[in-house]
Amino acid sequence: MLKLLISVIILILSDQILSQQQEKEWETVFEKSGFTSTADYNQTMNYFRQIADHSDKAFFLSNYTSPQGRDMGYLFVSSSDNLSEIAGNKPLILIINGIHSGEIEGKDASMILLREILVTKEKEYLLDSLNIIIVPIFSVDGHERKSKYNRINQNGPEEMGWRTTAQNLNLNRDWMKADTPEMQAMLKLVSRYNPDFIVDTHTTDGADYQYTITYSVEWSKNMYPQTADWSGKKFAPFLENRVEEKGFLIYPYVYLKNWDKGLDEGLIYWPSTPRFSSGYFTIQNRPMLLVETHMLKPYKERVYSTKAVLETTIEFIYQNSAELKELNRKADNESLQLEGKYLPISYSNTEKFEMRNFKGYEYYWDSSEVSGTKKLVYTNTEKNFDVKYYDDVIITDSIKAAKGYYIPAEYSFLINKLELHGIHPIRLMKDTSIQAIRYKFSGVKFSETPYEGRQTVTFNYENYEEKVNLTAGSFYVPSNQRTIKIITHLLEPKSADSFVRWGFMNQIFEQKEYYEDYVMEKLAEEMLANDPELKKEFEEKLNTDESFRNSSKARLDFFYEKSPYPDKQLNVYPILRVEK
Repeated sequence: MLKLLISVIILILSDQILSQQQEKEWETVFEKSGFTSTADYNQTMNYFRQIADHSDKAFFLSNYTSPQGRDMGYLFVSSSDNLSEIAGNKPLILIINGIHSGEIEGKDASMILLREILVTKEKEYLLDSLNIIIVPIFSVDGHERKSKYNRINQNGPEEMGWRTTAQNLNLNRDWMKADTPEMQAMLKLVSRYNPDFIVDTHTTDGADYQYTITYSVEWSKNMYPQTADWSGKKFAPFLENRVEEKGFLIYPYVYLKNWDKGLDEGLIYWPSTPRFSSGYFTIQNRPMLLVETHMLKPYKERVYSTKAVLETTIEFIYQNSAELKELNRKADNESLQLEGKYLPISYSNTEKFEMRNFKGYEYYWDSSEVSGTKKLVYTNTEKNFDVKYYDDVIITDSIKAAKGYYIPAEYSFLINKLELHGIHPIRLMKDTSIQAIRYKFSGVKFSETPYEGRQTVTFNYENYEEKVNLTAGSFYVPSNQRTIKIITHLLEPKSADSFVRWGFMNQIFEQKEYYEDYVMEKLAEEMLANDPELKKEFEEKLNTDESFRNSSKARLDFFYEKSPYPDKQLNVYPILRVEK
């Protein structure tokens, strides 16, 4: 008996020694640096490739080549040895790191977590009930624009990447318009695998407080109700409890009601719009977790708190894998029934609030000789605040989902964009006549400065019905797809993330034919002589509208618009809505 006991002890000790040796062998740059640095691009990709070489449960795959020639690889982790057979019953978790590559804790946390799953294997059991895709660095070019001075608000790592891509575009504004090659590759990955749960890791700017890490899950009126309840009432409490058990203070994402007044006016919860990852995956019918470590906390603390969030999330999905798959199936099925129903597109917070405890630091307002105004000064004194939390959300606008949309052949460049999102258009093989709803815009205003590389536009509009002839090569986009919410947001002009609002077709607002004044003068005289009602309307406008009366151009434009000559397609939306 004693010999058996000694043998067991020796075996346990041997396993511990082996595990310690493996941990040492697989130490990351972050750990070797004393928890102050992060691996560069080559070191990162080599680590993930070595993981794949070491384990038969990991596959390192290439996703795309960046504008500067770097590969955006990703690691697929599964207990199956055949990727083509991965499907069905196991949920797939997608972890995205470095969408803002200066905010890179998720990459280092993922390395350590992978080691525990695939090398030392104390967490290998998790793969019994789920699969994982890890994108080590989304913005690979931005990651290599390294400097100690990239983020003035951030405490480490010693060198960090840049917020945007090499083309100076913010990937976390690009989920809908998909301008960047990086995002196009990501959307192809998402469409290929259709992940069941998504994690997007960040470092937040903003207020100062005690929490190391904050998070956001969507639980409001922008998603399938059962998924909203599951995320907000089941997953979120589990996450908070477990992460705090692991030693890290965690709180829902901190968004101040008034950023100029600190905590004085409270905090708000708001549903995310789909240009951001959190809003995008919501209208893809998938729960997702936005992770935001606190910028001022030490880098070591931020990495390990991110790891705590990642492993807690994976543990939760491991325990609830069947339920998650069923929720996603129901949400997708519900989308197939949304045609003709109203889909919300914008939200607001009411003035209702509840009081919540918030672990912050004492602060005060002082006069500033630098800015000439009041400055916010945080102290190091911890304080528990009772703050107003505004989480009562109402829908402020919605769109009735169409039966489908026709896109003329000359705008077929939009089809590639739609397909990136997993939308399935149908190509017309012959000329076709349809009865459609059309939109005509007025009050068109362009943004004074570009936003994310685009001149965005706002407008008013009216709609009307018209018979339209479409040539072969045009496309029909039926709405009865699981992606109906994305279809609606992209193709309905009212949506702030529609193609037209993003400036994809600004040419429709440009007048291309003009009149010479002397020609218009002659035509206007003939119109006045031949049309008494027109003459009456003109004279009334002269008497009641001083600016019109004093503008020769406005007066001539009046007649030009009443003549047969103006461009009937000016300010007319080229995409056609059908309801029958």
